[in-house]
Parts: sequence; structure tokens; C-alpha cells
Amino acid sequence: MHMQHPLSYVSPEAKIGENVEVGPFVTIDKNVIIGEGTRIMSHATILEGARIGKNCTIFPGAVISAIPQDLKFRGEDTTAEIGDNTTVREYATVNRGTVSKGRTIIGKNCLIMAYVHIAHDCVLGNNIIISNASQIAGEVIIDDFAILSGGVLCHQFTHIGSHVMIQGGSQINKDIPPFIKIGHTPIAFAGINTIGLRRRNFSDETISLIQEAYRCIYMAGMNTTEALNYIEENLPATPERNEIVQFVRNSERGIVRGSKTVSE
Repeated sequence: MHMQHPLSYVSPEAKIGENVEVGPFVTIDKNVIIGEGTRIMSHATILEGARIGKNCTIFPGAVISAIPQDLKFRGEDTTAEIGDNTTVREYATVNRGTVSKGRTIIGKNCLIMAYVHIAHDCVLGNNIIISNASQIAGEVIIDDFAILSGGVLCHQFTHIGSHVMIQGGSQINKDIPPFIKIGHTPIAFAGINTIGLRRRNFSDETISLIQEAYRCIYMAGMNTTEALNYIEENLPATPERNEIVQFVRNSERGIVRGSKTVSE
């Protein structure tokens, strides 16, 4: 059984889990699945193709799984998927996928704050925080534990690595490698996200290795290929080192530039 306010509408074709709370003036369309223990607050709109996990909270005015704001969309059967324990705050919007990927994905334990827009075919990992009014264009990838401060603008097809911290108001038009901070205008490498890494129990030895890898990339006077070769030949083959090398080597847009004002 779920708890449905009499002033809400839930399609008989929607699949609603146990102990789901549906507030007043909520609309839940057909072809929607909502996991047990989730709360849908007043005036939220859950449209066709939504897949919402367990114990999520959808705040007033949020719109989940509206059709993409993309002219190539032709009504194909796509989804917008939200993982367990994720919170979507007031008036945030999550569009469903297009023929490109077929789905938009937000992982588990994420916090999507008020007025955030997540466009078609984005893929967000777990434990991500996106602060108020940030706008994420189509087909952006954001890896686990990334934090985007308020008012960040992400260009389509960009890739943001894991454990990244991005300054509010940043305009992201290049890929952001893992474990770093981004600041300045225009955006630039601003050092290692040391505080975030320590909060997540990265050892001092691991943090030092990450710092050394980025010194090679940004401060040693080598081009990208030379820096990656040096890192592979001279730094221990840890998961973090390999993640950095693979991310930079696979970047299609190129990575964010360095800064002359970096301090650790």
C-alpha cells in the first residue's frame, strides 16, 4: 500500500512501491516506477519514463522525466532514472533521454538542489552534490562524489571526474579530471581537493601521489603526452594514478587548463 493524497493524480498504469507518500497536487503519469519508501511532495510532476528508486525525496515543484529539450527527439521510449536515497529539491528538472543513450541517469545518495536542470542523456554517478541553479546540458557525465557549487554551467558532452570540487558560477567547457578543484574565471586547475579526499579517508600517501601526478600534468613544463608517459613510468600504479591517466588520455574535449596561481 502507498499513501496517496486525494488531491493528487496517479495513473493506474504507474507502479508504486510500498509506503510511498504522494502529496497533494502531485501528478504521476503512466509508465512510471517508484520504489518503496519514497516521498513525492506537493506539486511535483512525475512524467512518463520516470524510474525512481527507494527512499528518495522529490520536493515541491520538481519535474522528473519531461521530454528532452532537444530537436532530435521524436517521441522514442526513453527514461529518466534516479537511484536510491537521492533527494531532488524544489523546482529541479530532470529530462529523459533521447535516441542517443536512451536514458538520463542519476545515481544513489545524490543531492540535486533547487532549480538545477539536468538535461537529456546525462549520466551522474553516486554521492554527487549539485548546488542551487546549476545547469547541466545534454550528455554530460559526472563521476562519483563530485560537488558542483551554485550556478555552475556545464557545456554539453563535458566529463567531470570523481571527487572534483567546482567553484560556484564556473562555466565548464572542458573536461575536469578527478580529485581536483576548479576555480578562477575562466576556469582553471586550482589544486587538489585535499579536504574532500581526507573526508573520504584517502591516506596522506595517496593524496601525495595524486598531487605529484598533477604537478607533472600542470606544472612540470611537459605536454600532456609527455606528462602521462612520465607518470606511468615513474609513479606507482595505484587505482588513483590509473584513473587520472585514463581520464586525461580519453578526454575528447581536452582537460581544463592550468593556473599560474595554484597553491597547495
